[in-house]
Amino acid sequence: MPSVRTGPLSGLVAQVALLATLAETVGLSGPGWVVGVSCGLVTYAAVTRGLARSDLPVLGKADRVTLVRATLAGGVAALTADSIGGSPSLTALMALTVVALVLDAVDGWVARRTATTSTFGARFDTEVDAFLILVLSVYVAPSTGTWVLAIGLARYVFVAAGWWLPWMRGAVPPRYWCKVVAAIQAIVLAFAAARVLPRSLTDILLLAALVLLAESFGREVWWLWRDRDDALADGAGRPAGDEGAQQVPGIRSGVRTVAAWGVTALAGGLVWFALVGPEEISGLTLSAFLRIPVEGLVLVTVAVAVPVRVRQVLAALVGLGLGLLTILKILDMGFFEELDRPFNPVTDRGYFGPAVGVLSDSIGRTDAISFVVAALVLFLGILVFMPLSVMRLSRLTARHRTGSIRAVSVIGLVWVLCAVTGAQLVDGAPIASTSAAGLAYDQVVAVRDGLEDRQIFARLAADDAFRGTPARDLLTGLRGKDVIVAFVESYGQVAVQGSSFSPRVDATLEAGTRRLRAAGFSSRSAFLTSPTFGGISWLAHSTLQSGLWVDTQQRYDQLTAGDRFTLSDAFKRAGWRTVGDVPSNGPSWPDGTAFYHYDKTYNDGNVGYVGPRFSYATMPDQYVLSAFQRLELAKAQRRPVMAEIDLVSSHTPWAPLPHLVPWSKVGDGAVFDNMPSQGQSPAAVWRDAGQVQAAYGQSIQYTLNALVSFVQTYADKNLVLVVLGDHQPATIVSGQDASHEVPISIIAHDPAVMHRISGWGWQEGLRPGPNAPVWPMSAFRDRFLTAYGPQTQQTP
Repeated sequence: MPSVRTGPLSGLVAQVALLATLAETVGLSGPGWVVGVSCGLVTYAAVTRGLARSDLPVLGKADRVTLVRATLAGGVAALTADSIGGSPSLTALMALTVVALVLDAVDGWVARRTATTSTFGARFDTEVDAFLILVLSVYVAPSTGTWVLAIGLARYVFVAAGWWLPWMRGAVPPRYWCKVVAAIQAIVLAFAAARVLPRSLTDILLLAALVLLAESFGREVWWLWRDRDDALADGAGRPAGDEGAQQVPGIRSGVRTVAAWGVTALAGGLVWFALVGPEEISGLTLSAFLRIPVEGLVLVTVAVAVPVRVRQVLAALVGLGLGLLTILKILDMGFFEELDRPFNPVTDRGYFGPAVGVLSDSIGRTDAISFVVAALVLFLGILVFMPLSVMRLSRLTARHRTGSIRAVSVIGLVWVLCAVTGAQLVDGAPIASTSAAGLAYDQVVAVRDGLEDRQIFARLAADDAFRGTPARDLLTGLRGKDVIVAFVESYGQVAVQGSSFSPRVDATLEAGTRRLRAAGFSSRSAFLTSPTFGGISWLAHSTLQSGLWVDTQQRYDQLTAGDRFTLSDAFKRAGWRTVGDVPSNGPSWPDGTAFYHYDKTYNDGNVGYVGPRFSYATMPDQYVLSAFQRLELAKAQRRPVMAEIDLVSSHTPWAPLPHLVPWSKVGDGAVFDNMPSQGQSPAAVWRDAGQVQAAYGQSIQYTLNALVSFVQTYADKNLVLVVLGDHQPATIVSGQDASHEVPISIIAHDPAVMHRISGWGWQEGLRPGPNAPVWPMSAFRDRFLTAYGPQTQQTP
């Protein structure tokens, strides 16, 4: 007996020692201690009992490795318990997990090398694997979704099923594939816990792991079901070799029937999503799917009414159509989440390339490629499996023609009743659903409108009151001034009003107003309505410059292919040197010279920067402003400069962030080398919406402080700044149904410059209040050119 207890007891001692180490190094709360000690006690009791029942005197070499893994899993469980009430050390949790996964391979190698595999050892190894997977799924669930718990609970549901179904307690021949699947679950969950991959890609991997797990358990259940009579005979005392029981007719047929109904259920779920699924992620609730799609009733009616060949062709075509609608729904979800509008198949096709580029700059090229590949596989799978699903369901309804007709009749009456009464379980989602037909109609209308919009926009672009204005009548009120139009990325109304972070941004603006006033500068502010939301900044830039409402890629492409008179054209014609400073761009940006006609464009490769990237931002905003001062404003002999500068430190993912340094130390940017490692990583920030919102607010504060400090430091009395946002941040920051309004401020030292806009009604200071004027962004060009032209009055 002492030899039996020695091994398990050492595991209990090791468990307590591990917990004490965690408490001393990273901290361990009361719940963590309780869970960790409980794991040690359960392991001790289970291993002691297992050894006694197996008649093994001591733990084998492989079993000792497994006991170490069990101890590490107990430490992971303790840290997971800590995560419920706070933030445990992710580093410690991942270290224990990685070591446990490595030892999982070691104990298998030891078992094969020493040929000491036993029934007890195999069961011990399986239960430790299952427990680690369960703990990791519990840790991941809060950030990913409770559905992930299905991965961790699968083993225990399987065991529990044996309590009610004796045939499931039978022995299954060992399969190496089961071990591989278990390892895949643990590895994928470890990646999800570490949050090193994009959320969407993590979800796809977890779903794929769950499918593999379901297949593995399904295969075991099938095996046990097939041989269930042998198992029952053994349990009831009948001869184990009763061939009559083993060859019971219909067992294989029963298995096929169960599998067939499972496939049918999956097909029905896929079609149901296509018919009633929402177009926004926020609408993905159970209640949203408790609806009756009229399109489904029509499909069933047609399936039972037409000949077989016609039914097959129609089912394939309808399935392809539903597959396309499903893809459009998924795209709508992404567009609503990021851009607060649905996807347009005509005008939005050009966004995919730039979107991949932004994604690559934000999360890395490898992760971006993985995400794109996963998305393409998903869309291809939908286009393949949706027609197959519709064809399968149509065959089923035709085979049960009488029952189908009765069901359609009853459900159709319910649909009519719900349609008349307007019954709904979720606001905006009536039980009597026509959403699939409505989405198809909306897409047809969107395609038609997109095609017609080319002619409409061409007429608008041709009407330009300033195109023929001579140079002597342009911008007379700004002669001799350096004018900077500074776009602050994602600087939206939410930054200054009605959010958890707006009080801090407002305080920054108010302090900036005082600092500018002390330096002799004054400012006025208002709001502009941006044509875009959450991204696609170039639409806002071109709208402000051209005086046209450019709200789609189609309009942008059409605009830049023409010769519309822009603000930069006006300054160039009037004698200014014009500059485009876009640090997020590479050397190739044809629109800078071909459309905006800049005399000089600066990008990430020609401003002398040698410092680090900050996720999307190739360089901090402070360096951009410092380089512009050095390369343009500090020249001894020069013309006045007009520049559009795009500041992107506040671009998503808003981490890591730089901090200001003395302007004299900016140099070539090497001073920023250590800052990325000192800040938060995108993976750490994007664990929850609150952290994302806080990081966004901090990024806006950084850029605004950089701008104010720039004006103070160089104190150029001939400097005029137009500072504005390009669009509101994404929905995760702005919230649902946010406006498209962005702040805008004009800053100048010369009172005559500010006097020219006194009739605009803009508010004093850098912070626009709730009652500040709101203009369409497309109105700014004409009002600006009018105010600073030869006449001082401005257009209404």
